[in-house]
Amino acid sequence: MHLSLSTTGAYINNQIMQELIPGIIYSFAALFIILDPILSVPIFSAMTKGQTSTEIHKQAFIAVAVAGALMYLVLVFNTAIFTILGLKMPAFQIAGGIILLLLGIQMALGIEFGHKKKQAQTAAGVVIGTPLLCGPGTITTVMLLSKDYGMLIPFIAITLALIATWLILYFSDTIQRVLGDVVTDIMGKVLGMLVAAIAIQIVASGILAYITLI
Repeated sequence: MHLSLSTTGAYINNQIMQELIPGIIYSFAALFIILDPILSVPIFSAMTKGQTSTEIHKQAFIAVAVAGALMYLVLVFNTAIFTILGLKMPAFQIAGGIILLLLGIQMALGIEFGHKKKQAQTAAGVVIGTPLLCGPGTITTVMLLSKDYGMLIPFIAITLALIATWLILYFSDTIQRVLGDVVTDIMGKVLGMLVAAIAIQIVASGILAYITLI
């Protein structure tokens, strides 16, 4: 009897692990791709240029914290958070796209929005955190994963994806030194135009989605 219970328990644990691990791997891959921290490195480096390593590491933490806070909120409350605030996803999409457009213009043309140094130092973390890392695509992905897998698997996957993202941004200054200032500047300008184009597409999609809701 004892052996039978032990065998049954081992079988159940094995089944749980067989379902848990593939779900975590799939969810992590989906979130890591949609977060795309690799793309954020040259953008993050351009925005934190001239700052000390300590400041850059702080901005990396802020970016991941902002993205993580939004992702966990969406995971726990799902669409309820938008309902409580009286917001719709297209409105969030349009607002995020406008912010992203301003970021793209700043990167491509070297225009500084804002005059206070303290604001400029904190802007990198906040803007990278959202909408660049955690935008409408990431929020939708979290919602879909929670619908398919429940709470546990997406929670673990989000945590792993955030840790990987933080490590990449944390060492962005090292990556910048390896690439060199000239390459980083060129990549920053080119990516600035791409970010602006992506932002316009996000805003356009948001406007079309918002019109359908009216």
